[in-house]
Amino acid sequence: MKKATFGAGCFWGVEDAFRKVKGVVSTRVGYSGGTFPNPTYQDVCGDKTGHAEVVEVAYDPSQVSYEKLLSLFWEMHDPTTPNQQGPDVGSQYRSAIFFHDPEQERAAHRAKEELEQSGRYSRKIVTEIVPVSSFYQAEDYHQQYFKKQGVR
Repeated sequence: MKKATFGAGCFWGVEDAFRKVKGVVSTRVGYSGGTFPNPTYQDVCGDKTGHAEVVEVAYDPSQVSYEKLLSLFWEMHDPTTPNQQGPDVGSQYRSAIFFHDPEQERAAHRAKEELEQSGRYSRKIVTEIVPVSSFYQAEDYHQQYFKKQGVR
């Protein structure tokens, strides 16, 4: 079992997309990348903690590769908008890959470079690629939010 952590805007839809991938064993939404200890959703929404809304993905690498998860990450959001995804604005919605080991770091940089060279975007890709730091699990009502709300 391995872990991958991504920030791609509001974590509800991001988590839902990853949960549908064969080989993803579990997901948790939470906060990472900041310095504020034990943040709540309200703290993070205040855009003062430095944390991003993230999804931690536990996956079986014999069934799904990290590269496949990266590919889905790039597809599910706009990596050229700093601190914004759709109507959601603030650093907590930034595009970020939090790597867990040197292999993930290399794969993330390689995928970002390939996307930049593809010409798919006319603007610069602003996705940060940083080591995972503390992960703070979000409140229970955020976990599998779309499933609980019946959103398809």
